[in-house]
Amino acid sequence: MSFVYKICSKNEWNKAIIEKIYSGSEVDNRDGFIHLSTKKQLKETVAKHFKGQENLLIICFRVLKIKDKLKWEISRNEELFPHYHGNLETNKAEEIYNLNLNANSVHEFPENFFS
Repeated sequence: MSFVYKICSKNEWNKAIIEKIYSGSEVDNRDGFIHLSTKKQLKETVAKHFKGQENLLIICFRVLKIKDKLKWEISRNEELFPHYHGNLETNKAEEIYNLNLNANSVHEFPENFFS
């Protein structure tokens, strides 16, 4: 697994850029770690936790750059999910993608994202 992904609002990420660290969403802070997903887990994560939300981003992190505080823990469907225990430095983000809603209020991943 080379990359893991965080779904967050544009406002959250813009604040993180100013502060140079992403300390997580309200849910992340409540749970004590930053929830991440593999590419394979992303569609279900978005459908389950972000349905109908606008102004979202997909933040891509290279596992090798964040492995010091990354733990793989059992979560939904008894699958191992990547959880980051700490604050993520924004300069460790590899790529940032918009996650837009279509006319039917369904999220559309960037073209060729899953190929």
